[in-house]
Amino acid sequence: MNRRLAAACVALMLVGPRAGLADMNTDLAGARGVFERNLDAIRNHDAQAYLSCYLRSPLLARTGATGFALGYDSLAAGVGQGWPDLFEGLDLRLTPVHDGLVYGTYRYRVRYGATEQAGLSERLFVNTSGGWKIAMTSAFAAPGTPPPPRAIVGGTVWDGSGRGPIRDAVVLVRDGKIEAVGSRRQVRVPAGVDTIDARGRWVLPGLIDTHVHFSQTGWVDGRPDALDLRAKYPYEQVEQRLREHPEVFQRAWLTCGVTSVFDVGGYAWTVAMAHAAEANPDAPHVSAAGPLLSTYDFWLNLPGERQFMYLADSTSAVEGVRYLKSIGADAVKVWFIVSAGSDLETMARNVMVAGAEAKRQGLPLIVHATGLAEAKAALRAGARLLVHSVMDLPVDAEFLRLAKEARASYCPTLTVIDGYGKLPLAARTGAAPAADDPLGAVDSLTRARVASTPDEARRVLGATPPLRDSTQARTHRVMDANLLAVKRAGIPIATGTDAGNPLTLHGPSIFAEMEAMQHAGLTASEVLLATTRDAARAMSRGDELGTLEKGRSADLVIVSGDPTRDLSVLRRAQLVMRSGVARTTDELRAAVAK
Repeated sequence: MNRRLAAACVALMLVGPRAGLADMNTDLAGARGVFERNLDAIRNHDAQAYLSCYLRSPLLARTGATGFALGYDSLAAGVGQGWPDLFEGLDLRLTPVHDGLVYGTYRYRVRYGATEQAGLSERLFVNTSGGWKIAMTSAFAAPGTPPPPRAIVGGTVWDGSGRGPIRDAVVLVRDGKIEAVGSRRQVRVPAGVDTIDARGRWVLPGLIDTHVHFSQTGWVDGRPDALDLRAKYPYEQVEQRLREHPEVFQRAWLTCGVTSVFDVGGYAWTVAMAHAAEANPDAPHVSAAGPLLSTYDFWLNLPGERQFMYLADSTSAVEGVRYLKSIGADAVKVWFIVSAGSDLETMARNVMVAGAEAKRQGLPLIVHATGLAEAKAALRAGARLLVHSVMDLPVDAEFLRLAKEARASYCPTLTVIDGYGKLPLAARTGAAPAADDPLGAVDSLTRARVASTPDEARRVLGATPPLRDSTQARTHRVMDANLLAVKRAGIPIATGTDAGNPLTLHGPSIFAEMEAMQHAGLTASEVLLATTRDAARAMSRGDELGTLEKGRSADLVIVSGDPTRDLSVLRRAQLVMRSGVARTTDELRAAVAK
């Protein structure tokens, strides 16, 4: 057996490959059969079936992370120890190299607990008296390797472009991008491309949240200005955990079908995190604004690091924008806060200077402005995105005109105030706020801290703090009416949650926000456009994200019903694809639980 393998290799070097088509096809079929059995054995954790695929010889060659190794016995000794929790082996490619000798490769993705790895693996197959066997195997982790081509077949595609749905559709994905979308009659699935059966289901672009904060936890430990628990949860330790483990929330977003997010303010590390996430299909696409320019000198910073840079005058405005440009920020965010006794005219002048410098530096201006007066000032300064509703007054004709002239998007952010209102309610009732987490996206630490809210809130606020119900109800009426006025004026709307604030959880908060937008008067299709195409445009990434069109990133969600009629089907998403890497929500949920 070993002599035959050696003779075949020598013959290959001397005379090259043979040309007999029938023999080549026979060899390819035999090698493919053992190839598929080999990969199925890995999927099924079947040690006996796995070992039966290999050449039982001391010359069996293996190369991997630990280097070169020889021998069947050493392979057999380790089989059964450390099967991956998930194994995906796709894009099998084979070529005959000589009589009875076939070379093959495939792309793999494995997950051990919450750790994922992807790469390329090789096999050399030899025809022996005992049938086709693997004589050489290798596996090389290859970060950045494009995922295998896939075709999503048979579903109804809502592509986010504003056009009607495509029935019995094909979405062809290659190298992490959309290659073609159309009906089955229009798009042919190439031979050898693995398919995903979407019959009876809907396929839509990955969701986008244009208002998140990775520097905040989704609970009060990340916002001690809301409920000061620093004695128990030191703020510097909270921020260290967030900086070192952004994957916790990145995974939560993907589990909920959110494939892109816009971090619109936080510590400087969020910018580097966003850049790293772009090349990581285990995270959503992230754009980040970095530290905020604030119209007042807010105290929520670290001793040696600021997330709020005080916008004291025109000099600080220019210097702040230039600093953001230097660290690679994707935007300039202004936190436009007006309190009793504030000099609105001076603030507005400083924001105007920041907007002008942002334009010179090629950075879009984003503004937190919840009052009508400051929102108008922000639009005069060139704001391209308002990340909160106008809450104090009805928007007027001047506001709508300014928004159109600035080509601004309006991010209503309707539900975040409800999280703050749950804090005194928990203190009064002793009941923990419900974690609206239908896909199991929230990590165990966050769940535990949410469960502790009544005790912690009561300790700080007392047992009978005043509730905010009437104030919040009045604010919601204003926000809802303003959202409809903005929609009727034709101003683009972008969905955003303000996730990271107390009880606005990273990931599942997207569902309540979308449903609140529909409750305010938008149709389900309008909400979907605000959460896909128009959200991508608000992030200044409309040419690469937000729709299922040729050349766009292959980011999509597969759901069991029609989301243009019922947004709640998003709560039961079945599969999420980010840059061509497809994961079931069961897989994503299992990774969160590790």
